[in-house]
Amino acid sequence: MRRGVPSAQTVWGNSVAILTGDLLFARASKLIASLGERALAIQASTFERLCLGQLHETIGPRPDEDPIEHYLQVLADKTGSLIALAGLVGVIFSEAPEEYREPVESFGERIGVAFQLIDDVIDLSSAVEQTGKTAGTDLRAGVPTLPLLYLRARAETDAEAAKLLGRLEVAIHDSGEDAVHPDFADAVAELRRHPVTDDTLAEANRWADRAVEALAPLPEGPVKKALTRFAQAIVERSG
Repeated sequence: MRRGVPSAQTVWGNSVAILTGDLLFARASKLIASLGERALAIQASTFERLCLGQLHETIGPRPDEDPIEHYLQVLADKTGSLIALAGLVGVIFSEAPEEYREPVESFGERIGVAFQLIDDVIDLSSAVEQTGKTAGTDLRAGVPTLPLLYLRARAETDAEAAKLLGRLEVAIHDSGEDAVHPDFADAVAELRRHPVTDDTLAEANRWADRAVEALAPLPEGPVKKALTRFAQAIVERSG
C-alpha cells in the first residue's frame, strides 16, 4: 500500500512499475531539454546530488559524524534539492530578477527538509485513513527517522528512553514484509507519544520558518503569499 492505495508494483508488477518510473523521468527530461542547455545542466547537477544523498543514506554516517546532522543533510540532498530545482528553474525561465534566485532556491531546499521531517512524524501515526501509511512503515524498512535518532541520543543518558529503544530495535529486527513482531505496534505508539516526536515536529517547524524567512527579499504579492501558505500547509499535515 502507498498512501492508502495499492502500490504500482502490486497492481502491475515490478518490471512495469520500474519502467513507468523510467518513462516519467524520460518525459521530464524532454520537457526540461526544451528549455535549453542551461536547464539541462541544472537538472543534471540536481540529479547527481540526489543520487549522492541516497548513497549517503544507504552507507550511513561515518564513525566521527553526527547521525542527526548526517540525516538532515540526506534530506536536503534527496528532497530539498528537487524542490529547490523547481523554484530555481521557475525564477530563471520566467525571467524574474536575478536577486530572487537564491531566496527561492533556499526556500525550496529548506521546505523539502521540513516536508520529510513531517513525514517522519506521519510514519508513527495510527490514522491510516488520513495519512495513507501504516504506522511504522519507514521504521520497518530500516529508515532511521528523526524520532528514532533523537531516541538513540536520549538513550545514552535516559533509562526509559533506552528501554523503549531496546523494544523498538527488537521489534524492527523481527518484523518484515510478511510478519510483524507482536510488540511492534505498541512500541511505535509509545514512540509517537514520546517527547522525541514533539522534538521532531519542532524541528520541522524550524525548517519551515527558515524557509519563509528566505523569502524576505521577494516583493509582497500572490507568489510570496502562496509560497508562505505552502510552507504552513507542509507542517500542518502531521497526521
